[in-house]
Amino acid sequence: MVCGGFACSKNALCALNVVYMLVGLLLIGVAAWGKGLGLVSSIHIIGGVIAVGVFLLLIAVAGLVGAVNHHQVLLFFYMIILGLVFIFQFGISCSCLAINRSKQTDVINASWWVMSNSTRHELERSFDCCGLFNLTTQYQDDASCNALCKNRNYTCQMCGEKFLKHSDEALKILGGVGLFFSFTEILGVWLAMRFRNQKDPRANPSAFL
Repeated sequence: MVCGGFACSKNALCALNVVYMLVGLLLIGVAAWGKGLGLVSSIHIIGGVIAVGVFLLLIAVAGLVGAVNHHQVLLFFYMIILGLVFIFQFGISCSCLAINRSKQTDVINASWWVMSNSTRHELERSFDCCGLFNLTTQYQDDASCNALCKNRNYTCQMCGEKFLKHSDEALKILGGVGLFFSFTEILGVWLAMRFRNQKDPRANPSAFL
């Protein structure tokens, strides 16, 4: 049978959703692993990653069941949801790639002051820095900052500068990965649309094979 046939479309759609299921399970596992090792203590970050993993897992299960059973209703909603996810993810990915350094500074500054004190202290310990973009001398005698650099002889570096070093690279990676997965999502929409309009040769023996 040629690749454009019923079986090929079915197998391709199933394979794509299996990949989505693995990615969803990976996100959930990484979040649980990070929480277990104490790498990330913020419940909002852990909850957000787990929520994305569960959402992707549910979409993948719906697409897989719809592909296996050639279920028209499930495939229809799968197409709609995956299409909306593509639009949202494509916009976010383009924004990550287009954001400049001044915007990154504004975002970091705004995020820093809405964080809890425990999250700030955790970041200061992880990045070995004190403060954000203020003068470092204001933080040398700050008892709330427990970074290792305070116990050394040299001045602590500002956390904002370290954040900016990593944020540009991280945004490029996130934007690139997001764009890649967004195109796999539009591929899934196209496969589901095509598969819905194909006849099952087992259900219709007179169909042309």
